[in-house]
Amino acid sequence: MSVKIYFDVHVRRAVRDGLRLHGVDVLTAQEDGAAEYDDPELLDRSTALGRVLFTQDDDLLREAKHRQLTGGTFAGVVYAHQLNVSIGQCIADLALIAQASELDEWLNRTVYLPLQ
Repeated sequence: MSVKIYFDVHVRRAVRDGLRLHGVDVLTAQEDGAAEYDDPELLDRSTALGRVLFTQDDDLLREAKHRQLTGGTFAGVVYAHQLNVSIGQCIADLALIAQASELDEWLNRTVYLPLQ
């Protein structure tokens, strides 16, 4: 089984579209009606749906770190700074994550792109 990905509102459509072309199950906060959620709610939503959250928002990193320090749980966060990773690299790395890992490997983990 592959990992499903949840996008916050800060991720470009080109990344979503590219992943879908690779067969990755992607759900955006906008499609889910969660575009106005604050960071804790968004992380809770992705966890409830069993999806790793992909973000380019520094604030979500702080929320994930807070949960790691206080014993809170989340399904996992993948972060890419908008200026340091190309759209193509995001697509390649997220496709690899989705296709080569399982959701239980992501529990309470934060990973930064690019992977290499």
